[in-house]
Amino acid sequence: MRFAVVGIALLALAACGQQSSSSSTSSSSSSPSAPAATTTQSGPSAEEIQTALAALPAPYNGADYEAGRRVFAQCRSCHTINPDGRNMVGPNLHGVFGREAGSKEGFTYSQALQDANFTWDASHLDHWLANPQTALPGNRMAFAGVRDATQRQNLITYLMIESAR
Repeated sequence: MRFAVVGIALLALAACGQQSSSSSTSSSSSSPSAPAATTTQSGPSAEEIQTALAALPAPYNGADYEAGRRVFAQCRSCHTINPDGRNMVGPNLHGVFGREAGSKEGFTYSQALQDANFTWDASHLDHWLANPQTALPGNRMAFAGVRDATQRQNLITYLMIESAR
């Protein structure tokens, strides 16, 4: 019995550590297994994901949402994505598609992003995610990028769905 209690406590601590490293709000009442990027504890249902995927343009409608969610784990230390998420080291990404680069209210951007003259879309985000430093020299994003094109496609798909929820 004692080992079971210790095991459960260790699992709770491990999950808590994962949650706290990706937590996007000050509330800690959500389930440790709930993705930080969603606004509900359980996230979208499989049916909702399939419906959202079907509505996306090619090639994103054939991408892997769950794989994109896993890739987004690399982003959670700096970005939130839920509607009420705060800006962190990077801006909140909710509503990023269709937003002018460098314009998220309440976030202080590098001069490079303030001067950028484009609107975030899948193409710009793909180029950015491949290597932020070469995509827009002088920006402050300290991230090497997602080199694998399939991982970027999955990540962009995940962002398309989650940033609009």
